[in-house]
Amino acid sequence: MPYATNSDLPPSVRHALPQHAQDIYREAFNHAFKAHAGDPRQEEVAHRIAWAAVKRSYVKIGDRWTPR
Repeated sequence: MPYATNSDLPPSVRHALPQHAQDIYREAFNHAFKAHAGDPRQEEVAHRIAWAAVKRSYVKIGDRWTPR
């Protein structure tokens, strides 16, 4: 299911990522979700792609995500 706003993201994503990283996650997830329509693992694939998108711009140091 695509996310309309960052407040719709799963709590684990909302609490872990800064606002800009949440924007990246949401946009990547929504795009991947549409691109993988018909795939039985559509949502799982979209979450993996969204995390990969975040990791291109942010790095986790300790328990915080910081911009690269």
